[in-house]
Amino acid sequence: MGKFRKFAASVLAMAITLSFAACNSGTSSNSSSTVPSNSGGNSSTASSTGEKKQIGIIQLMDHPALNAAHDGFVAALEEKGYKDGENITIVYQNGQGDTNNLSTIADKFVGDKVDLVLAIATPAAQAVAGKTKDIPIIATAVTDFAEAGLVESNEKPNTNVSGTNDMNPIEAQFDLMFQLCPEVKTVGFLYNSSEDNSRLQVEIAKALLDTKGIQYVERTVASTNDVQQATTSIVTECDAIYLPTDNVFASSMPIVSAITTENKIPVICGESNMVDNGGLATLGINYYNIGHQAGLMALRILEEGAAVADMPVESSTDYDFCINGPVAEAIGITIPDDLKQYIITPAAS
Repeated sequence: MGKFRKFAASVLAMAITLSFAACNSGTSSNSSSTVPSNSGGNSSTASSTGEKKQIGIIQLMDHPALNAAHDGFVAALEEKGYKDGENITIVYQNGQGDTNNLSTIADKFVGDKVDLVLAIATPAAQAVAGKTKDIPIIATAVTDFAEAGLVESNEKPNTNVSGTNDMNPIEAQFDLMFQLCPEVKTVGFLYNSSEDNSRLQVEIAKALLDTKGIQYVERTVASTNDVQQATTSIVTECDAIYLPTDNVFASSMPIVSAITTENKIPVICGESNMVDNGGLATLGINYYNIGHQAGLMALRILEEGAAVADMPVESSTDYDFCINGPVAEAIGITIPDDLKQYIITPAAS
């Protein structure tokens, strides 16, 4: 994977050509379990007798961004001396994008009375939050906790849920689109209509385009099975495509890229792993970082007894900036000189 750059949150309103610092995109987890394993008994009893605390990790599906969030969380624990199998037990389960799987995993974690749950992505967090009001839940890769019904407010949750959001710098992402593709008149949106995160980001983006007088069209999908048809349909109606941090499209980027590249349609993505897998460019969330940030929040609960209800939802403080060089060349995009330092050449290219 090529080198990414970070964009400080404090300068998001400034021009896209301001300087960026180098960043690391994190690594991916390859676990694909769908049925919870036996967690080894009652964790509350284990904790009271000095045995290892149990942390359940429930992840919506397998794709690079969510895997990176998982890895960042585990790394934060390890940096503080908490290692799976030594002084804590981590039970990791992947729902493979199936809400029934998520419900089963959540039931198992609640039945086993784990000490804390990390929920990766909104549907995973909603699945666990719907099963317990007592077990602390730290979630990550959730765009808006309040909008998703997980907290009363992002500033003061007043529930057993808090964590780190993955809200994008959407205005800056469109600044990047128009700098790379100044002739864009119509933008296409592709997203999963059942993902709260995706709908929210698209609504924000539409409002922004309305102020600029830019037209837009959209196609929504219900699953990965719909991605090819939706992408094939929309490329004939737009000059560029915007993809939010949508789990279905993040896991289907090779399909999207094959169609958009053939039709020479630039794709601005919500996060860098999507660019690495065939999108054109992004100024987006680093999922390893927000997973790590969630890990630090979990440590405050485990070590200090912090009350989740009083822990504000936290936002990212920096972002990945990258441009897929081979894709730009294939679709005929000329990258301005002041952006060439952010070109990546993905390993798969």
